[in-house]
Amino acid sequence: MSSRIAFLKGHGTQNDFVIVPDPENAIDLSPAAVAALCDRRAGIGGDGLLHVVRSAAHPEAREMAAQAEWFMDYRNGDGSIAEMCGNGVRVFARYLQRSGHVGEGDLAVATRAGVKRVHIAKAGSDSGSAAGDITVGMGKAVFPDGPAESVSVSVGAHSWPARNVNMGNPHAVAFVDDLDQAGNLWAPPPVAPASAYPDGVNVEFVVERGPRHVAMRVHERGAGETRSCGTGACAVAVAAARRDGADPAVMGTPATYVVDVPGGRLVIMERPDGEIEMTGPAVIVAEGEIDAAWLHEHVEPARP
Repeated sequence: MSSRIAFLKGHGTQNDFVIVPDPENAIDLSPAAVAALCDRRAGIGGDGLLHVVRSAAHPEAREMAAQAEWFMDYRNGDGSIAEMCGNGVRVFARYLQRSGHVGEGDLAVATRAGVKRVHIAKAGSDSGSAAGDITVGMGKAVFPDGPAESVSVSVGAHSWPARNVNMGNPHAVAFVDDLDQAGNLWAPPPVAPASAYPDGVNVEFVVERGPRHVAMRVHERGAGETRSCGTGACAVAVAAARRDGADPAVMGTPATYVVDVPGGRLVIMERPDGEIEMTGPAVIVAEGEIDAAWLHEHVEPARP
């Protein structure tokens, strides 16, 4: 391993990531290494890590290599593996654009939740940003137990019905009167029945802001409360559409929701065929080098 490893830091609506380019999958990023890098005091700091690998070089992505050159090997901030991260895909695409691997327009990104279609808008688009917003095709939402409320979320003595929504990763969406009711979201809110989420769950608390406009807070499994969650915003939008009687499959027209997160704003559109698109910003803020000796020293277990 080289004595130094290149990294970048980026965020999508303040959901922030350490980015490690590794086209040939040559860097061994153990869970402990990822947790050390994402540590906000002793490491670089991030809600998660984006390991950038060519699909053909990664055993989990080789079958997708014909469809997508690049694989987003996403890890949560505690080092655990996650299937998908919506904000992460946008930042991943922004990195590929910055590095010259892709330009404005369409591209495909392989993830553990399948191949995601991405569109990078031109700079100076309607958002007015220096770099255009990025739209990600997020696939279809799945209601594991049907569209009705099937689980509950609790904070202290309060409990709310929630919708079980899977966006490639699991979500429990609860509509509340005030986002402060979510309390301290660094600890995972209890969800019942626990059997509904054998691999853990992201929990969203949602309030109304206006017609087709909601705001949310989220606890992400493996990360705690984050400033944004792209798959969570999609889960919230589809849950809100069902609650509002605006299911696109029934109405025959797309449903578009503005979803405010603590770190900014995302726009979610669900088409009548169930396909969901998420649009929002993605920013690269820094780049540098990781000292591989430090990483080895801090994450390798002590030998007897």
